[in-house]
Amino acid sequence: MALKILTEHINVPGIKTLEVYRQYGGYRSVEKAVKTMSPDDVVEEVKKSGLRGRGGAGFPTGMKWSFIDKKSGNPRYLVCNADESEPGTFKDRYLMSNNPHALVEGMITSSYALGANLSYIYVRGELLYVIRILQKAIDEAYAAGYLGKNILGSGYDLDLHVHPGGGAYICGEETALIESLEGKRGNPRNKPPFPAVKGLYQNPTVVNNVETIAAVPWIVNNTGDEYAKIGIGRSTGTKLISACGHLQKQGIYEIELGVPVEEFIYSDEYCGGIRKGHELKAVVAGGSSVPILPAHLILKTANGENRLMTYESLADGGFATGTMLGSGGFIAMDETTCIVRNTWNFARFYSHESCGQCSPCREGTGWMEKVLYRIEHGQGREHDIDLLVDVAKKIEGNTICPLGDAAAWPVAAAIRHFRHEFEWHIRQPQEATQPGAVYREQVLV
Repeated sequence: MALKILTEHINVPGIKTLEVYRQYGGYRSVEKAVKTMSPDDVVEEVKKSGLRGRGGAGFPTGMKWSFIDKKSGNPRYLVCNADESEPGTFKDRYLMSNNPHALVEGMITSSYALGANLSYIYVRGELLYVIRILQKAIDEAYAAGYLGKNILGSGYDLDLHVHPGGGAYICGEETALIESLEGKRGNPRNKPPFPAVKGLYQNPTVVNNVETIAAVPWIVNNTGDEYAKIGIGRSTGTKLISACGHLQKQGIYEIELGVPVEEFIYSDEYCGGIRKGHELKAVVAGGSSVPILPAHLILKTANGENRLMTYESLADGGFATGTMLGSGGFIAMDETTCIVRNTWNFARFYSHESCGQCSPCREGTGWMEKVLYRIEHGQGREHDIDLLVDVAKKIEGNTICPLGDAAAWPVAAAIRHFRHEFEWHIRQPQEATQPGAVYREQVLV
């Protein structure tokens, strides 16, 4: 049975309340940190843990914390990115709505480590029920002396606020989130300067994902060295995976990093395999923005090794034969899935959510959506496939924020691995556009 760090007590009756949460060891990390550790000690433990950003980028958390400007004397802020909008990803809202004090405790301990006296949880605007749950937990923490002035008599002060998001996917990008938090339109900023130097209100700021911050209490309580023993290589600790699609058992799974992908899909402990009577065709492993892989490449690397649920193994082979762990939005597709229709659907999303600030993204996402629409609806032309590849190349790496890359990669990967399916839509449009029509290998034989 896999070790559970974030979800061990998530189904305990009453765990949303501070009273029950404390019965199961809640807020011990706050007491330990503010009474027996210096802020630098906490940062050092997080560095030792090898904890990496769980929002998608996978950047080492302790290193990110160490970048924050402490010399200027300006106020410092911690902002939790709870603007979970990535298609296929729903683990943060699960954690916040079922065990809100885990995040609140993580925010207090992490804010102490950064020397922040004012912190924010920026929650996706549509998740009003989550905002209410978090606010209740924060109110309880204030009443118990874990927030406010002179926390637990330590002399450390912290105020924590929940802020509803701007209702846009782009606000999940850290600088766009900061702009939105300041009351502006959520457009990404040019970097440098990075938020660690000039972030919220032009002051030093760290932005971390919900899952990242919620892991900090365990690290402080049990030491970074113990956390680093979990997982494999540079992929330490546990990871929440949002498993959906054509699986027997969809849901949220906390895995120890290093589990083979094949075991995650087919074992009864996790997803229990593909729905009965069907077989695996493809997987999007880390949310809609990462490259799709066909079944044979998601289960094995190009060298024939078992593909593991780690940052390194999923990326093995680069984008030619690999993908990314990303935010852990694991979407499994069986043979009834039309890859062209799926790719068009993703493209529609990114076209709609582009902030329009960068020309390659603003224009390119729109063109990809239009071209994919006509292929899917039987009006495609032979050169459309190469046109899509060309547009994706012109977007990738040429925008202020990663949304351009997130839009380009799924299209490029779908064509790279399923080009024959795009060709079928173009060459045999009458068959391809029939209701429920899906490409089969024998069609072009």
